[in-house]
Amino acid sequence: MPRTSPFRHRPFRYLFAARFINVLGNGVAPIALAFAVLDLGGSAAQLGIVVAARSIANVAVLLVGGVIADRLPRNLVLLGTSVLAALTQGAVAGLVLSGSASILVLACLGVVNGAAAAVALPASSALIPQTVPEDALRPANALLRLGLNGGTVLGAVSGAGLVALIGPGWGLAVDAFSFAVAGPLFLLVRGRPTAKRTEPTSPLHDLRVGWREFAGRAWVWVVVLQFALVNAAFTGAIAVLGPMVADASFGRASWGLVTAAETVGLVAGGFVALRWQPRRTLLVGVLLTAVCALPVALLAAAPAVPLLAAAFFAGGVAMEQFGVAWDQSLQTHVPPDRLARVYSYDAVGSFAAIPLGELLVGPLADQVGVQTVLLSAAAIIACACAAAALTPAVQRLTTDRGAQESAAPAETVDGVRADAETIRGVQAES
Repeated sequence: MPRTSPFRHRPFRYLFAARFINVLGNGVAPIALAFAVLDLGGSAAQLGIVVAARSIANVAVLLVGGVIADRLPRNLVLLGTSVLAALTQGAVAGLVLSGSASILVLACLGVVNGAAAAVALPASSALIPQTVPEDALRPANALLRLGLNGGTVLGAVSGAGLVALIGPGWGLAVDAFSFAVAGPLFLLVRGRPTAKRTEPTSPLHDLRVGWREFAGRAWVWVVVLQFALVNAAFTGAIAVLGPMVADASFGRASWGLVTAAETVGLVAGGFVALRWQPRRTLLVGVLLTAVCALPVALLAAAPAVPLLAAAFFAGGVAMEQFGVAWDQSLQTHVPPDRLARVYSYDAVGSFAAIPLGELLVGPLADQVGVQTVLLSAAAIIACACAAAALTPAVQRLTTDRGAQESAAPAETVDGVRADAETIRGVQAES
């Protein structure tokens, strides 16, 4: 292996394996759950409620998850969340297979599953720098995302086949099994420890410190605000209205293949990210995110499988450039012992509007039509990306930690770095 290959490090190999197995099941779950609700006779609004219940719980618990992941060993946190997710998804699968599922029960189990995912997300992301040295961070992130996206492709394709042939319940059972297998692998990830706490602190104090790390970097909160709009528009359009358009036009099996094309694009984008590293990588990623408006617009104007597959593929390639750039930027510029909290604030801001989008698109589509809602969602995505790219802090950020710190001098408030502009604002208010 090359000297900088992340696979030279045993903790990274276990992390890679655990996340790959986990995502195999997660690739099946969204397709299976959507059609399970529709098979119950659920409407677009009811499907939105089931999907949004998980998202609401996810957002509500994310900040707590960040504190937990910065206080406890992150591999133990991931073991616990995997066990809880296996139990909840197993219960959903059993109810669907037995024919005793209901919209209310599915929504309630989604709440528990969303809470588990909220704790796992910051722990999983913040664990990466503990498994490899800094010079291997970009390839480590790219390889992890390649594995995740490759597993999602396999999961989505097999999920579409399972749903079409034997029903959605077995797809949900596969997801539960993947969590059960991934848990013990997470336990084996023994990475470098983060800085030890010198004095006891309260969870509330930890949240305040995390907030200052988050708010003290303009490029962080601007991009998070961008993705609050992008995620709400894209997820609402694809998760709720997409299956309805598919049922009315080209069919369920083809919808699984269309959505899998996005993940194929993510895999291809991962190979691009391994070879291509622009100096202002975050700016490039922010601009490329606008490509995600294309499949949403085509779903409204030309819902043909070849066109949609090509658009989803292009969106996947573009999104992967952003994903790798974002992870590398956070892991390079945020202190490791506070990284999970910053990831949790990032996730809250980026995901907070998703339940709103999922809940609104169904009633809006009933009022003004599916096509109008989809075109409006595409416009929101494009405008949010343009606004973020015009922000000076995003334009200045580079992958060189030293150059970035010298280009943007910082001061300290309560031992936490913050941009000089933010400090001046605090002083002015005082």
